[in-house]
Amino acid sequence: MKKIRISHIFIYILLILLAFICIVPFYIMLINSTHSTNELYTGLSLLPGKYLIENIRNMNERVNMLRGFLNSFIIAVSSTALSIYFGTMTAFGLFEYKFKLKRVIYTILMVSLMVPGQLGIIGLFKLCNGLNLLNTYWPIILPSIANASTIFFVLQYLESSMSEELFDSARIDGAGEVRIFHSFVLPLSKPALSTMCIFNFVSYWNNFFNPMILLFNDDKFTVPLLINNLNNGMLQDLGAKYAAIAVSIVPIIIVYCFISKSLTKGMMAGAIKS
Repeated sequence: MKKIRISHIFIYILLILLAFICIVPFYIMLINSTHSTNELYTGLSLLPGKYLIENIRNMNERVNMLRGFLNSFIIAVSSTALSIYFGTMTAFGLFEYKFKLKRVIYTILMVSLMVPGQLGIIGLFKLCNGLNLLNTYWPIILPSIANASTIFFVLQYLESSMSEELFDSARIDGAGEVRIFHSFVLPLSKPALSTMCIFNFVSYWNNFFNPMILLFNDDKFTVPLLINNLNNGMLQDLGAKYAAIAVSIVPIIIVYCFISKSLTKGMMAGAIKS
């Protein structure tokens, strides 16, 4: 009994330590957003300052953050929706159907997870230039259709939580493949899809490299690009930069609050095979 209590105490201490490590960077970021640039240059402060409103005002004078929020929202939501829908459709095809190249396609998907996307940026740039898609959102949004991580995660969920007998019963009742996908696969995969919604939304919202290469006009810049533009000039306004970073995480927190319950279920999906 004492050994169990000691192990529980150790686990609680470890969890508190991990929570502290996760919270401290956010706390420092919020605190820094309330201090002026001169105060930030003098050193780290753990107490809030009085320059938050001024930092936000300076941020809005240097960059159009509201426009950046709209641009990032359009890209993140569209990319997330496409990656979830088509990723689930691909995972369903790999799970349900038997064909010759199934193993080959699955291997290619797994290999693609280990290849950095930045390696193909030159080819993507040339392709977009030939199709007159540069300086538009399309070359940033459309590649999300082939999101290998979403396919892999949803496929693992389907293999652990669904049976082919369910789909066979639906076919006997007269349901076609499209109806099975929309009426059974999508609703029953909600925990896994909610998890990937969070991960994909955060990834697309914070995407910096592709928009930096493919977008040229300031009015189309996303939030990460606008934050980077705050570095321009001989004198950096660190207070405005920290304020922009603090504001940029608000949509991520809102999305997480809406999907947190399903996220927990999705992280546990597959732990027990039905």
